[in-house]
Amino acid sequence: MTEPEFHHLQAKAALFDLDGTLVATEHRSRAAWTRLFTTHGLPCDDALLATFVGRRGQEALADHVHRFPGHTVDELFEEACGYLMGPDSPPPFAVPGAAELLADLHGRGVPLAVVTSGLRAHATELLDHVGGADLFQVIVTAEDVSAGKPDPQGYLAACQALGVHPADGLAFEDAPAGVRAAAAAGLRCVALTTTHPAADLAQADLVLPDLTTLRWARNADGS
Repeated sequence: MTEPEFHHLQAKAALFDLDGTLVATEHRSRAAWTRLFTTHGLPCDDALLATFVGRRGQEALADHVHRFPGHTVDELFEEACGYLMGPDSPPPFAVPGAAELLADLHGRGVPLAVVTSGLRAHATELLDHVGGADLFQVIVTAEDVSAGKPDPQGYLAACQALGVHPADGLAFEDAPAGVRAAAAAGLRCVALTTTHPAADLAQADLVLPDLTTLRWARNADGS
């Protein structure tokens, strides 16, 4: 059995997307959005669902709200969240290697941030699958920005809060919108093919299937 090829990375801070990057949630998000559309008698296919990945839910819904006569974006988003959090929603699970990488980075004292298109309550719940929200100095959610990914606002805010220049940070993403946001912020980016094929993530600096082969390189002082 051949040993996996390990990728050694180094930066002054690590900034993580959440859904699809640290915790696998795309299966239940797809189920919630599909239920929203079909409940209202509207067709829903893979091409439509792809427009929601990596974006703030309200912004993605705004592209389709005209198909829901008599309903507002906020109403539809609340309905979809109900499906997402319902007892029959498929459970999320940690992306392979995520918990181990975070524990290693936290132990080394590497500043950590989450930059997610989801809501804060959603983020706090999901982070329990990879060691807990307390691992992170900064958590930027949909409520904290006026424009979601691919706008770089969230990543820039996280870098500022961590006191790190974007050129010294490394972002981890799984969706094209997130990769574009990281690049626009001036961050290097590792993209995972957990929700999209590698061809869709070509703007990233490194594309991997998950986080299992990542190792953080030691600094010259041994830290």
